[in-house]
Amino acid sequence: MTTGPLSMRIEAMTELTVGFVGLGNMGWPMAANLHAAGFSLVVRDADAARQARFAAEHPDALTADSPAAFAVADIVVTMLPDGGIAIVLRSGALVVEMSSSDPADTLRLAADLAPDGIRVMDAPVSGGVPRAVSGELSLMVGGADADVDRAQPLLRVLGDPARQFRTGGLGTGHAMKALNNVIGAAAYCATAEALVIGQRFGLDPRTMIAIINASTGRSFVSELVFAPEVLTGRYRTGFALGLMAKDVHIARSVAAAAETDAPVIALADERWAKALGQFGPTADQSRAHQAWWDDRLEAD
Repeated sequence: MTTGPLSMRIEAMTELTVGFVGLGNMGWPMAANLHAAGFSLVVRDADAARQARFAAEHPDALTADSPAAFAVADIVVTMLPDGGIAIVLRSGALVVEMSSSDPADTLRLAADLAPDGIRVMDAPVSGGVPRAVSGELSLMVGGADADVDRAQPLLRVLGDPARQFRTGGLGTGHAMKALNNVIGAAAYCATAEALVIGQRFGLDPRTMIAIINASTGRSFVSELVFAPEVLTGRYRTGFALGLMAKDVHIARSVAAAAETDAPVIALADERWAKALGQFGPTADQSRAHQAWWDDRLEAD
């Protein structure tokens, strides 16, 4: 029997058919929670074997071998870009874009689909795999009120209602997700710089992190990235460098669209792009500092 916060929000079987695109580390448990809540599911993933395994482990979930399979969907949740699906949706369908995307692309998608009667809203998430599993993700929701209301049965399963934030019109959720992540990315840059400078000056990085985490320099990055992952040499935060670099670049695009001078974000974008170029998109994001200096921060 299902237990925990999610079980309190599982609703009766619904007549809605939900398409779900992207069964990665986040998408798999999110789709599984929708299945547990009684939604009829059509699932799609670029990895055909993973897609088949999901269907095998979740009875009655249908697999989409082509975009045409989504023609029956009332609502499509995307955790990956997949431009081929929208063109087969029927009039009245709703696309809920939950991946990290440039809000300008979201607005263009909505404009392209509007003539066919297809609606779009954005609801990117934060909280990582553990909260995706428990159904307690934070949601940043942008779009028309009627679309957001229509998506509530899904959103209340995928995220904690107390952590669902209405950000405004279409695209504001994606903008907020990028701006939130760029703060963490900039904090990573500053923390790494401080540790390298301190080490060259004779300080022990472990002592520095202990002081930072008890002082005003404390952040999510110092506590949950540098202390347990960088200084130990584990480098397993579970968040890919490519995703962080993407979010930082989106934040820079949002700054440009808002005609705002944002030199810190611009520099963070350059730093993360350098790390991406050296290590590739699948490397763990906590390794970024290794692209900037030869200094080792890991404890011996």
